[in-house]
Amino acid sequence: MTSKLFLTATMNTKTVNYAHKAPVPYWDAQLYDSRHSFVSNLAVDLLELLDPRMGEHILDLGCGTGHLSYKITNTGAEVTGIDHASTMIKRASQTYPGLNFLVIDGSNLAWNQQFDAVFSNAVLHWIKEPEKVISGVGQALKPGGRFVAEFGGKGNIDTIITAIYQALNAAGYPKNKTMNPWYFPSIGEYGMLLETQGFELKLATLVERPTSLNDGEKGLNNWLKMFGGQFFQGIPESEQLNIITDIEARLRPKLFKNGTWIADYKRIRIVANKIK
Repeated sequence: MTSKLFLTATMNTKTVNYAHKAPVPYWDAQLYDSRHSFVSNLAVDLLELLDPRMGEHILDLGCGTGHLSYKITNTGAEVTGIDHASTMIKRASQTYPGLNFLVIDGSNLAWNQQFDAVFSNAVLHWIKEPEKVISGVGQALKPGGRFVAEFGGKGNIDTIITAIYQALNAAGYPKNKTMNPWYFPSIGEYGMLLETQGFELKLATLVERPTSLNDGEKGLNNWLKMFGGQFFQGIPESEQLNIITDIEARLRPKLFKNGTWIADYKRIRIVANKIK
């Protein structure tokens, strides 16, 4: 890559379109807000990198239930929040009726130089066509506009994925491993995609972030229901319960500590400017 690239690796002990024809997940917005609020809570300092300013128009790509979109508006910026899941947009619109939320696929953006910045938290690893996302973001940004995002990076939840695969194999459902919905690139891979499509990469950081899941003993079960449901497509419910129990047993020695499940998150943060 030709531009200056700042790489760091830090430790923080605090937290579409699918390949293989994986089904689009059903997003339970109420469960998301009640049990997985850490997703937005841990991104508050990402907003500092965004540095929203009075009068700017910012696109929140994958806004979920809208909490970060609302925080951005507190700076005086105007926000358009989009998400592929209608359930999430419905809840966002109910919670923040004064904000603009739309059901739009992040890999199919159609705006033309309308935004000063594009912001995205915990979304890009759900879209397995990153070239389309980056192209759409570039088209939506004004010249010199900035793209600030955090998402799962290479090695993210490797321990959990390994246990899921092992449990599916043991239960006789090896083909369900192809339903993996996630895309976890390296910094170099994603940085190259950005530069190829006309961005100057200003910051790329890999953050190891072991993250406590809510609800104690039930934390991993709830996490799998919220984020890993695609793996269980076509499996009878009674067998799903057995597989989840097996996954928990495999992970307990590594990820269950002091009554809490800890997800082995690794996050990439990027800041890139659209070249004029």
